[in-house]
Amino acid sequence: MTLQGGAIVVRVVLLGTAAGGGFPQWNCACALCAAARDGKLPARTQDCVAVTGNARDWWLLNASPDIRTQLTSTPALWPGPGPRDTPVRGVLLTDAEPDHVAGLSVLRGVAGLRVYAPSPALAALTPGRVVLDRYAPWEWGDSLAEGGFVLAGGLVVTAHPVGVRAPGYVPPRPSDDRWVTAYRIEDLASGGALVYAPRVAAWTDTLDDLLTSADCALLDGTFFIADGTATKGHLPVSGPRGSLDALARHPGVRRIYTHLDNTNPLLDAGSKARAQVNGAGVEVLMDGDEFVV
Repeated sequence: MTLQGGAIVVRVVLLGTAAGGGFPQWNCACALCAAARDGKLPARTQDCVAVTGNARDWWLLNASPDIRTQLTSTPALWPGPGPRDTPVRGVLLTDAEPDHVAGLSVLRGVAGLRVYAPSPALAALTPGRVVLDRYAPWEWGDSLAEGGFVLAGGLVVTAHPVGVRAPGYVPPRPSDDRWVTAYRIEDLASGGALVYAPRVAAWTDTLDDLLTSADCALLDGTFFIADGTATKGHLPVSGPRGSLDALARHPGVRRIYTHLDNTNPLLDAGSKARAQVNGAGVEVLMDGDEFVV
C-alpha cells in the first residue's frame, strides 16, 4: 500500500482472530459459544494474518485450518491475473501446532511457496513436508537463521524464541526453547515494524525489547485469566503477571490482542474484561479488519 507522498507501509489484514477451534467452537456449549450461535456475538475464524510491503506480494503468518474461507473472503488475496496466479508468496509459522499449520494442506499444489518455521517445528513437520512437496516443490527455511531473512515486497523478518512447549503429537524429547517464536516484521523503506506473537508462555525481556522497537504488536490474548486450568503455554491477559500489566510499559505501541479462546470474555464487546483492556489502551479487533504500520 502506498500512502500520500509515496511512502510505502506494511499492510496488515487480520484473516482470523480466534484460538484453536474457532468461535463458536464446534463442541462447546459455554455461554459465549451459545451467544455466538444465537447471533448475539460475531463468529471468528482461527488465528491467521496476512501482511505485505507492496500490496502485491502477500505473506501469511501461520496457516489456519480456516485458510480457504479466509483467502476467499479477502479480495486482496484473490487469484489472478492468470488462472493459477496467486499473490500469496509463502507462510511464516510461529510453531508446529495443528491450529497453525493445518492450512498448509489447502495451499498444496502452488509451486515455489516459501515456508519459514523454527528448526524444531521444521523437523516435526517433515512427514507432512514430504507429502506437500509431492504436489509442488516448496522452499522450507529456518526462521531462526542468524541475521533473519528478507521477503518479497521489502519486508525484513527476524524470529525470536518465546516458548518451549512442543505440540502434543511430538514424542517426548529434551526441552528446547525454540519451539515457539514471535516474529518482528519491518518495512525496509519506512522502518515501520510489526511484532506478531500469538503464543507466549511467559513475559520476558525478549518481548520487552521487541515492543520497544515496534510500532504495532499482535499479541497472545488466548486466555483472560489463569483460573487453575491449563493455559497450554499461553500467558493470561489479566493478573499480576499477566500480559496486560506488561503492556503498560509500552504505551507508544499500538497493541492488539488476538488468538482468543472461545471461553475468553474479551469476545464480548460489552464485557467488563473488554472494558478493562480497552481502558488500558489495548484493542481487540475482528476478522477482516485491516490496518497499516
